[in-house]
Amino acid sequence: MHTPLRPLLDTVLDALEEGTRLRGGPLPAGGPPKVAERVRVAVGDVLPDEGDPEALRRLVRALAEGAADPADPLCAAHLHCPPLAVAVAADLAVSVLNPSLDSWDQAPAASEFESLMTRRLAEEVYLETPRGAGLYRYAAPSRGATSPHRPDALITTGGTESNQLALLLARETLGPDVRLVCGENAHHSLPRAAWLLGLPAPITVPTPNGTLDPAALDKALHGPSVIAATAGTTDAGLIDPLPEIAALCAQRGARLHIDAAYGGGLLFSDRHRGKLEGLAAADTVTLDLHKLGWQPVAAGLLAVHDKNDLAALTQRADYLNADDDTEAGLPDLLGRSLRTTRRPDILKIAVTLKTLGRTGLGALVDQVCDLARQFAELVDDHPQFELHAPPTISTVLFRPANATDDAVAAVRRKLLTDGRAVLGRARAANRLWLKATLLNPTTRPADLAGLLHLVEGTTPR
Repeated sequence: MHTPLRPLLDTVLDALEEGTRLRGGPLPAGGPPKVAERVRVAVGDVLPDEGDPEALRRLVRALAEGAADPADPLCAAHLHCPPLAVAVAADLAVSVLNPSLDSWDQAPAASEFESLMTRRLAEEVYLETPRGAGLYRYAAPSRGATSPHRPDALITTGGTESNQLALLLARETLGPDVRLVCGENAHHSLPRAAWLLGLPAPITVPTPNGTLDPAALDKALHGPSVIAATAGTTDAGLIDPLPEIAALCAQRGARLHIDAAYGGGLLFSDRHRGKLEGLAAADTVTLDLHKLGWQPVAAGLLAVHDKNDLAALTQRADYLNADDDTEAGLPDLLGRSLRTTRRPDILKIAVTLKTLGRTGLGALVDQVCDLARQFAELVDDHPQFELHAPPTISTVLFRPANATDDAVAAVRRKLLTDGRAVLGRARAANRLWLKATLLNPTTRPADLAGLLHLVEGTTPR
């Protein structure tokens, strides 16, 4: 069955290399019109009467030529990582075998992989004592009671689905009147999830310094509440004061969710794990290993402190998890997701963790954090640039000195249109900043200097 795949893999790899050469940089030049034109030419008739045996080569080449390549050191706009080759290879096996995790008989081994890995990753989230400090211990839940229940985790498509699941579990635990309380720095998926779930209008707390102020948060609490804190904001990579927020939740009886889609990868680093102090006090935690975990999309998780909370997701369908099958020992997978058909995204995560180990993955985390620090120092030492603040994780906000917001936006768009560099944008301290999110461990100091030189050369005098 799999033998015909081998020559096709060679075709794909060759087409990827050719497309990358044709692109010649981190982004295709010419902006949306030129990219759209090249794709239309490559595709031609979408559904021809006769098939084209060269379609795989042509379309993969067009995809690569028109890609934003996260493996290019100058592609640094978003939380968009270059995936590890070993994770990509594992993902290929999933595509070939095509298991579906809606019933055990469609994915026998994959379901066991998921069970093993989700429990282990949940335990990693809920280990309070930093590695190297001696004995690990489980943290108490945010409401202060000691729980005899073990943590667990669900696989999701990413932070958006994880955040939605977290609010759903909060609603099922505290009732339909539970209100989301979050900062202005919170990810957009949180208020949207509250809307989708029919919750009361969220309370948004101002974050003038970029992080949640526990005192302002305390004043905003009225009635049953779920507080959403952030460990790694999308704009600046900041981390809310998690221990203080956890203490407030325990005092006020509020449920705590921490969106650590970005910052959760710090758990693997001995040097940086301490920045997540307080994470283990959360009732639910969002993780995204397709950010600071170097996985192909999608690789999201929602960790829960008490696996009994997941009972709210229980569903029955005789064709998937009949009672007598479950009683006979067949695992019930239907309550492990809001989705029915879903691929085992856990395999690539399992292969990565087993191949690199904590030390290898932690080294990658340390490397990109060091790169961000080095880039921030370059900016701070350069008279033509202004640094917003030293980086907390691997995001650096900077701007040409004395430039208007319009000029900053124009510099970014010029670099994008020319295909020379991919930078993001963020608003902080009432000004627009260029954003470099450094997630490529192979980036060199010379690449950072070259990026700054490109921005300088594009800035109007």
